[in-house]
Amino acid sequence: MNDMTSAPPLVVRCGAFGDVVMLTTMVRLLHARYGQRVDVLGSGGWTEPLLEPLPEIGHVRIVTSRNTPYLICPSQWAAVRWLRARGRGPVYVCDTDAATLQLLTRAGLHPDDRVQRTRDDDESGGITRLWPDRWLRIGMRDPDHTYPTREVDPLAYRYPRLQITEEDRRDLAQWRAGQGLEGPCVLFQPGNKRTHKRGNVATASHPKYWPPQAWAALAASVWRDLPEARIVLCGSPAEHAVLEEIATAAGRDPRMHNAARELPIPRLLALLEQAHSLVSVDTGPAHAAAALGCPLVVMFGAASPAKWRPIGPGAITVLGGEQGEASRVRDIPTADVIAAWEALPTRAAL
Repeated sequence: MNDMTSAPPLVVRCGAFGDVVMLTTMVRLLHARYGQRVDVLGSGGWTEPLLEPLPEIGHVRIVTSRNTPYLICPSQWAAVRWLRARGRGPVYVCDTDAATLQLLTRAGLHPDDRVQRTRDDDESGGITRLWPDRWLRIGMRDPDHTYPTREVDPLAYRYPRLQITEEDRRDLAQWRAGQGLEGPCVLFQPGNKRTHKRGNVATASHPKYWPPQAWAALAASVWRDLPEARIVLCGSPAEHAVLEEIATAAGRDPRMHNAARELPIPRLLALLEQAHSLVSVDTGPAHAAAALGCPLVVMFGAASPAKWRPIGPGAITVLGGEQGEASRVRDIPTADVIAAWEALPTRAAL
């Protein structure tokens, strides 16, 4: 077991793809403050490939389910053993649901060991904050003043950051060559994890749905400006059929490629690093694109851009969300999206 005062910082965050991307702000800040690599307890198949390449990351431990009863969930047993073995150190809890807190209690982490996100951090003083800014505010707190910290400027860590390995770049090059994706790649991200779960009727009524005909019109505009461009339809394997609808609406142009079954996360990140641009609904890959400096147009539905919009070093245009919870991506005019994409500066210009 580690010495009780020597465990590295721990961040607990069981979030979606975009949540984990935004969490990298806190990870980088804590690494700078404590001078140690940061451990993360999380969930989901995306957490490890997003975080493990980062030089600020120590160990990533995954819980497959927090709501499964403890007695029949081996990943929870392993997480509790790991937490106990780490010893005592600064702990930052970014999830306050009962299942997560119970798991930490099993590991012997008591309330005085951790800093939790509170309602005060959400809307303090009537100010709406982006998630990266909230994580920076919490990361500047000390859960226990016995742990020495360094003076840092939190604004230096405001942008999320992701790391691409040379191995992943080589894999991407081989994949692009095999698929004939030479030249500039313009990426479309039409769905998110909740968009296409309950059939066509539910999909069409989802706040983040944009019709296939709109995506096809956008594709035609891209090819008018960049005839040599390859449009890559991005998504999970479960979204393959949905992306096929867009390909059909676009006339089965050979310059459009449905990559739903071909984009493991490391390859997706490497593609975002090199892509000409991305047009996306509000979802995780949009946050990854922003972190990697990919010129981006992102369409919002009911979620608030004031809380959820991506930030990063590149060009980012946000559309929609003006009507609050009544907002729908399908209400965003195609012409507005085309104009926003045409106005994006190129990577070279940036």
